[in-house]
Amino acid sequence: MSDTTTTTETAAKATDLVLQLKDVHTFYGAIEALKGISVDVHQGEIVTLIGANGAGKSTTLKTISGLLAPRQGEIIFMGENISGMKVHQVAARQIVQVPEGRRIFPRMSVEENLEMGAFLRTKDSAGVKASMEHVYELFPRLKERRSQKGGTLSGGEQQMLAMGRGMMGSPKLLMLDEPSMGLAPVVVEKIFETIETLNKSGITILLVEQNAAMALSIADRGYVLETGHVALHGAGSDLLHNEQVRKTYLGES
Repeated sequence: MSDTTTTTETAAKATDLVLQLKDVHTFYGAIEALKGISVDVHQGEIVTLIGANGAGKSTTLKTISGLLAPRQGEIIFMGENISGMKVHQVAARQIVQVPEGRRIFPRMSVEENLEMGAFLRTKDSAGVKASMEHVYELFPRLKERRSQKGGTLSGGEQQMLAMGRGMMGSPKLLMLDEPSMGLAPVVVEKIFETIETLNKSGITILLVEQNAAMALSIADRGYVLETGHVALHGAGSDLLHNEQVRKTYLGES
């Protein structure tokens, strides 16, 4: 009985895998930035990558999204090997990355920026309209400023716009790269509340974040990266209370 149960549970766990990185090695020229990263993300989870600058967090996202090609290892998304696919091929599979630094279009209006997020949904006008309404429900400030140029928004509003633009792609996996960077604490709280709201609506999220305490507090699971490899991984709550993590990444003595 126990063997059957274990086999069934293992099979169920495997079928809800959205993303799997298997021993991924990525290089910048001759420099090996990822040295055998293995990461699993299951349906409906928030998984966070934390670590110091240069640990490989953003490189991991760039490798998944096709901006960088792994030299070794596999990236499996929804059962398909997407290793080495081009950016547009990855995006067509509804893997959406909200980049570090927001990267909005400053001369376009808020609404035009959001429309750019739906550029692959040319045959889904009704769905795009519904997504726009959903974004405005999440971020009423954006609705108020829908005709305002993106470059005139505050940093927090630009981050909301970047996340909203990502939502317009109807993501099966939403990857967020440093969403709290440079924002005031009260805005950071709003951003993390929104991340939780998105997740509760059924969106699977892979989060890269310097604010380790906030990230681990909302994450189902986390991976601690050090110089291109996974040093620790486990439940977000376990890592949040891990002595090594608290000393190294949460500033506790």
